[in-house]
Amino acid sequence: MAILERVIEDPIRNIALKDGRYSPEAFRFLFEALTQAMIMAGKERAEGVERHVTGQEVLEGMRAHASDLFGPLAAQVWRSWGVTEAIDWGHIVFLLVEARLLNRQDTDTIEDFRDGFDFDEIFVKNYKPLLPEDPDDLGGPELG
Repeated sequence: MAILERVIEDPIRNIALKDGRYSPEAFRFLFEALTQAMIMAGKERAEGVERHVTGQEVLEGMRAHASDLFGPLAAQVWRSWGVTEAIDWGHIVFLLVEARLLNRQDTDTIEDFRDGFDFDEIFVKNYKPLLPEDPDDLGGPELG
């Protein structure tokens, strides 16, 4: 484990266990998804306050990251972590802000996360598997 990961990991675990609503995996996932959120918002090369992503941008990055990692099971994975609706991600963000592991702007509120998206709608009903156009690219044994 890298030094930076160890420095962040213990406080994240402690925050999650102290709060008790969400598993430490949810907190770690949020940090992983922030990079995706910055890329999707076109802010990956920005510095300082210009790197700030809104609650809706964070949710969009998390949706994309969860879809990539978990596919149609993403909603179930999130629920297993205690995250049952988008506002839960706002609670996690603000727990990290209170612990000074994330920064916020004065205009940021937990309510920015309230009208996120329906997990089952976005992950299950709208799921489209990525399949190669040529069946020969599947890598299975040749038939015939």
